[in-house]
Amino acid sequence: MQIIYHIGAHCTDEDQLVKSLLKNTQIFNSEGVAVPGPSTYRKLIADVTVKLGTGKASLETQDVVLEKILDGTDPDRLVLSFDNFLSGARRVLEGGLLYPAAGEKAQKLHNIFPDHQVEFFMAIRDPATFVPAFLTKYSDLNTTQIMANLNLHGLVWSDVIRDIRESNPDCPITVWCNEDTPLIWPQVMHEITGLDMRILFKGGLDIIAQIMEREGVKRLRAYMAENQPVNEIQRRRILAAFLDKYAIADAVEDTIDLPGWTDEIVEMLSASYEDDLLEIARIPGVTLITS
Repeated sequence: MQIIYHIGAHCTDEDQLVKSLLKNTQIFNSEGVAVPGPSTYRKLIADVTVKLGTGKASLETQDVVLEKILDGTDPDRLVLSFDNFLSGARRVLEGGLLYPAAGEKAQKLHNIFPDHQVEFFMAIRDPATFVPAFLTKYSDLNTTQIMANLNLHGLVWSDVIRDIRESNPDCPITVWCNEDTPLIWPQVMHEITGLDMRILFKGGLDIIAQIMEREGVKRLRAYMAENQPVNEIQRRRILAAFLDKYAIADAVEDTIDLPGWTDEIVEMLSASYEDDLLEIARIPGVTLITS
């Protein structure tokens, strides 16, 4: 079986991927894809990783875990999603770096299903907006201490991806930028389920609808219903055109309000992020979805 882990990152889609995918259960059932509700596996996966420690699950244990998740069904592909798979919030910026335990955590996820084909999917985000968004969402953390320990030159996603790959050399990784999700969301949904783009899904406009005026979303849906794009390039051009006209300014522009972060720091982090994307694309076994 193909076991697909969507491992975050935090402050990217905020569980929207699961919500969008669950709109297509009937299609997935007929195509041999299982996207179970999160309540069926999140605690279970956490409990199993603790029990296994650094060991690998036996065939019997693997079968028991799958039975609990799938409840008797036998799909070809299973999609599991949780932004805490790689780390709980307290360890995301531990030591001033991004997900310092990523490789170790990913390996533990792999060890639950060592006799199956495991893949990882992950959205990343410009550190200049990721850190403020993260500290705002998890306000119970010690922001002062985290900021004091932050290594601005160590906020590198390619290190995270490389760590995962080196710990799991036989597991492909698919990566995309959170900033691109309004335009690439349908492709992300198809890639993670392994289904052909010609199979139409519900939920493909869920992300772009969050940052567009209601009238624009209405017109976009009507236009797409009458003018189905013939390929991915045309579809993205249509979405970009409507977004350009109907975007909600406050929704597409991140407000960065973090003590001590100057414009120069933000510009440096964003420039480094752009360079880092090139580095990620070069890592063997990694697919980078671009807009």
